[in-house]
Formats: sequence, structure tokens, C-alpha cells
Amino acid sequence: MSASREHVLARVRAALADVPRDEKPEDVTVPDDYARSHDQGEPIGLLVDRLEDYKAVVHRVGAADLPAAVASAMAWRNTHRVVVPADLPADWTSQTATRTVAGDELDIDELDAVDGVITGCAVAIAETGTIVLDGGAGQGRRAVTLIPDYHLCVVRADQVVAGVPEAVARLDPRRPLTWISGPSATSDIELDRVEGVHGPRTLEVIIVE
Repeated sequence: MSASREHVLARVRAALADVPRDEKPEDVTVPDDYARSHDQGEPIGLLVDRLEDYKAVVHRVGAADLPAAVASAMAWRNTHRVVVPADLPADWTSQTATRTVAGDELDIDELDAVDGVITGCAVAIAETGTIVLDGGAGQGRRAVTLIPDYHLCVVRADQVVAGVPEAVARLDPRRPLTWISGPSATSDIELDRVEGVHGPRTLEVIIVE
């Protein structure tokens, strides 16, 4: 064992020296009286601001206008074939001429060949402009939203929370969580931004109020 490792383990043992041998993690209450949000403004407006800052395209529509908004987005992108989760609400794509394909059985090459993907989400965080998917209703498996180059995500107003703690409280940590803050992007050592490395290069969001 290296000296550094032994040093670290010795520090851990010293820190745990006064812990009763029969104590379990659930026996100790962890303080969670930190702020749930930081009062930075009306959540949906703040979410729009953050998403646009991340170069996402954002629309705000009423529920009755969602099918038309989806159709308009598909037409604007000139999509011919997009993948959707099998349980995506049918009315969302009822007005688009774009062909939709259920993505549950598509392999990686087939997902790479479509023009985009349409999904819902689990929760959206206003302060960070983050959308979280957990594989629940209308979201599909993780590969569906990571491989196509264009992602149209529908967010209901009641899925928008102000801060991360509120989002975490809504999420089940046992589910496969995908956290999206704008289109996929990274920067090299010279801070040259490259988009689309680890997911869609284009993120479009429709917020349904």
C-alpha cells in the first residue's frame, strides 16, 4: 500500500473513530436546511433566459397550440424522419408531415440516420437552464436523446422548478437520469467551442403553459 493511500485511510479512520459500530447511515439526519432556490425571478421566464443563453431555441405556447408548434418546428428544420418514444402522446405530432418512427427498437446506426428526436422530460430547472430526462413517459431510452443531432423537447409548465434541490426532490435516483444544459458542447484547451460532441448539436424546447 502506498504511503499516500495509507495516509488517506488513516484520516478516514480517525474521522470515524467516535462513530458507534452499530450506527447505520439512515440513523443520522443530514442537515438539509439550505436554500431550495435563490429567488432569481419567475421560473419559466428564467428558464427561457437560461436556455437561450445556452443557444437553445425556445417557444412558449398554450396546450392547444402544441401540435402546431411541433409541426412548425419540424417544417423549419426540414425534417423528413424523426424518432419518438413509443409512448409519446400522439397529438403532439398530429399536425406534422414529418414521418415519426418509434425509437425503442432502433440500433445506433438507425438512430444516427434520423433527422431528430421529439421527447418530453421529467423536470426543468430554471436557475441552471437544465432539463432532466429520466426515461419516464414520453422520454424513451437514453440513446434516443443522445444520438440524433436535433432534439425537440416539450416541457410542461408544471415540470419547471426554480432550483436544483427542488428538481432532485422530484427525481428518483434509481432511474437513468440525463441532465441537459443546452445543446451538447465542449471546449478544448484554447477554449474553442465544439458543439455536438456528446449529444445533439441543436436543442429546441417548447414550453407548454
